[in-house]
Amino acid sequence: MNNTFKIAVFEGDGIGPEITAPTIALLNQLAADSAGYALEFVTVPAGAAHYAKTGESLPAESLRVAEQADAILLSAMGLPDVRYPDGTEISPQIELRIAFNLFAGVRPVRVRPGQAGPLTLPEGREIDFVLVRESTEGLFYSMGQGEVTETEARETLRITREVSEHLFRFSFDLARERKQSGRGQGRVTCVDKANVFRAFAFFRGIFDEVAQDYPDLTADHAYVDATALWMVQKPWDFDVLVTENMFGDILSDLGAGLMGGLGLAPSADIGLKQAVFQPCHGSAPDIAGQGAANPHAMILSAAMMLDWLGIKHEHDAMCADAARLRRAVEDVIARGDCLTRDLGGTASTEDAADAVRRVLEQARAE
Repeated sequence: MNNTFKIAVFEGDGIGPEITAPTIALLNQLAADSAGYALEFVTVPAGAAHYAKTGESLPAESLRVAEQADAILLSAMGLPDVRYPDGTEISPQIELRIAFNLFAGVRPVRVRPGQAGPLTLPEGREIDFVLVRESTEGLFYSMGQGEVTETEARETLRITREVSEHLFRFSFDLARERKQSGRGQGRVTCVDKANVFRAFAFFRGIFDEVAQDYPDLTADHAYVDATALWMVQKPWDFDVLVTENMFGDILSDLGAGLMGGLGLAPSADIGLKQAVFQPCHGSAPDIAGQGAANPHAMILSAAMMLDWLGIKHEHDAMCADAARLRRAVEDVIARGDCLTRDLGGTASTEDAADAVRRVLEQARAE
């Protein structure tokens, strides 16, 4: 069994380096305490600031290192005043998705009872679902290649059978894992607009075909507009939602809103071989250097990375540490006495990460 895992690290732009450093420190602490595995971090350049200096947003050598790594940890990317000549944002994270065919964008949404947020949960309810966003095609397929004239603009939405089958199998497998662990109902909902667009009817048809291979799970459908409504009215009903790229981009931010903001929203983009783990939020250059950034989404993304590595390599210690790290963040948030500015508190980035460290140490001592 491989016990040393190489992690390619993209520190990002703006607040990116500020939330990456404490996250890596926590991962090193977990690995040292476990004595069951080791993590080797290799920092590689990419991003808007790097593009401004060199004209490259994702150097070929960075891509090579990322491809050979066991996992990729990517911080917030992009700067509003640095753009490609066509006016689009610098987005190496999207380039990585395409290069490695990272078709499954995983966006967990979790709100524990008592956790502050925009919704008051009914007694005995909690929010714990996962949105799986197809991340390589859909309406993002023609990114940077749309047709624009003086009178009209066109973008191409593309859905393929091959990618959709991979996406749906990933989603059903995830629902099965969640059900077996006691965290889910074993239900997968295909979110689409099949009543209007032939492409989404095609998408739904493939979903129904794949669902037949999972008779132990429940498969159903919902239109995207209705799903947005239900995410506000009854989000505790969901388990695993799977949808097209643009729909997933929008709904994942709604999910982050349910948790209290993007500062609590982790994510992963997973393919058949590689996987990237990153916070959903942007680089927030307006607060860069102030020590005010919320590190929790980055830390939770790192927990997802440990879990993915542990499952992939059948390494129980890594899966256990992933759960410990996630619970530590949730405990800090639920306690509410060490919250960063975006959550209504005054804690610094270092304070928030240190609170997670103390919870981990206390749990280990017990």
